[in-house]
Amino acid sequence: MTQAPAKPHRVVIVGAGFGGLEAAFGLAGAPVEITLIDRRNHHLFQPLLYQVATASLATSEIAWPIRYLLRDRPEVTTLFANVCGVDAAAKQVQLDDGGSIPYDTLILATGARHAYFGHDEWEPFAPGLKTLEDATTLRRRILVAFERAERETDPDKRAALLTFVIIGAGPTGVEMAGTIADLAKDTLPQDFRHIDTRKARVVLIEAGPRVLAGFPDDLSAYAQASLEKLGVEVMLGEPVTECSADGVVFGGKRLEARTIVWAAGVRASRAAEWLNAPADRAHRLQVEPDLTVPGHPDIFAVGDTVTINGPDGNPVPGIAPAAKQEGRYVAALIKARLDGKTLPPFRYKHAGSLAQIGKKKAVIDFGWLKLRGSLAWWIWGLAHIYFLIGVRHRIAVAMNWLWIHTRDQRAARLITQGSSKVAQ
Repeated sequence: MTQAPAKPHRVVIVGAGFGGLEAAFGLAGAPVEITLIDRRNHHLFQPLLYQVATASLATSEIAWPIRYLLRDRPEVTTLFANVCGVDAAAKQVQLDDGGSIPYDTLILATGARHAYFGHDEWEPFAPGLKTLEDATTLRRRILVAFERAERETDPDKRAALLTFVIIGAGPTGVEMAGTIADLAKDTLPQDFRHIDTRKARVVLIEAGPRVLAGFPDDLSAYAQASLEKLGVEVMLGEPVTECSADGVVFGGKRLEARTIVWAAGVRASRAAEWLNAPADRAHRLQVEPDLTVPGHPDIFAVGDTVTINGPDGNPVPGIAPAAKQEGRYVAALIKARLDGKTLPPFRYKHAGSLAQIGKKKAVIDFGWLKLRGSLAWWIWGLAHIYFLIGVRHRIAVAMNWLWIHTRDQRAARLITQGSSKVAQ
C-alpha cells in the first residue's frame, strides 16, 4: 500500500514588517507551508516614514505590496486580515472576522504602536508615526498649518499655526524636527505671499537630559548644536504634562501650537496578552534566549513585539536591523528543528546607529567609528538606499534626495484626505 506523503510543516507568521518578512524569506527551500497574515497589504520601510510625513518622499517609494514581494513563493499564502488572539492549546491563530488559521509553528512579528504613558487622550492632538496613515495625516497637518497661516490675520493665531512641536528627541524626533525646519526655511519661503515661513518655530521637547540618548555624548551634543543651528528650539529635562488642540504644557509653561508630533515612546502589540505571557512595561514579550515564548516552544516572537538582552546586557534596540536578525535566526532555527537539529541562542550583532539632522548632516555610531556632518549624511543616505527593495525604488529615492539636496524642493507636498473645509 502506498503511504500518503507527509504534510508540510505549517508555519504561520503574523506581521509582515522587517522581522516577519525576513523569516518568510529565510524559510525559502524548507519543507514548510507558510501563511503570512497582516492587517495591511504592504510592507513598510519605517526608517524613512518621517520623510513621507515631511513631504520628502511619496508613500509608494517606501512601501511594497506583500503579495508582490512573495509572488515567486508558491508555498506562501498571504492573508489580508486582522489577528485578535492565539489559542495555544488548539494551535490556532484567531481572526477578528471569526476565522482561525491552524499552525505547527507560529511567529509573532506584530510590531508596536506609539505609547502616551497613560495619556491616550493626547493621541488626537499629538499623532505618532508608525504607519503610512500616520505619515499622511502628519503631512496634511504640517502643510495645512502653513496654508491656514497664509490666510490668518490675527498675529497670535498665525504664530500658533506656525509653531510645530515634536515630543521626544530620539532618532525619529530629531529627524522630524530637522526636516520640518528645512521645509520651513529652505523649501517653502518662495511659495507664500503673506507669511514668511522662515519665521516658523520648531520646538523639540525631551524629558531626558539630552537628545539621541542612545548615541555617545559627543554625537548627541553635535546633533543638538546642529538642530539649534537650523533654528530648532531644543527643550531638555522638561516632560510634557498636557496636550490639547491649542498646544502643550511642559515645565509648567504653555506653548500655543497647532501641530504636535508624538515621538516619545512605543507600546508593543497585544501579543503578550494573547498568550498570558510575561512582558515589560512597554508590553513587549519577554522571550527565551532562542526567541520562543516561555512555555510555548512552538511560538516565536521577533522585532518590536519582544524584549531580549544583547551581549552587552542591554535590551536589543527596537530597530529594523535587529528585527531582521531575529527573523533570520528564527527561520534558521525552524529549518534546523525540521532536520532534528538545534542552534545556539540568538545573539544580536549591533551594526551601528544612524540619525539624520536636516538634509545635509547626520550622525553615525558604528562603535569602532563615529562620524558626523556631511560625510555621515552621505553614508546615511547610501545605507538607506541599499536596504530599499527594488532598483526602481532606490533610483526614485536617490533622485528625490539629490533634488532636495541641490534645489531645496520637495515634490511630495500634497494635501490629501480632504478639502480646505475639512478640519485637521
